[in-house]
Amino acid sequence: EYARALGWSVVAAVGFAFGVGVALKVFDWLSTDINEWEEIKNGNIGVALIFITLIFMVGLLVYKVI
Repeated sequence: EYARALGWSVVAAVGFAFGVGVALKVFDWLSTDINEWEEIKNGNIGVALIFITLIFMVGLLVYKVI
């Protein structure tokens, strides 16, 4: 049981990391008018909240799939 739970934890972590990376890349690719990372560095809370929401939703999706 312990090894099975540990295996699923590793699978979930890898899936989450891959999902978040792909989601952020696609979001960055689709929004060409604005440099999100520069806006976050400048303290734009709105862009940071969009990224937080995106990461959270991908996490929920990965959680439901796994």
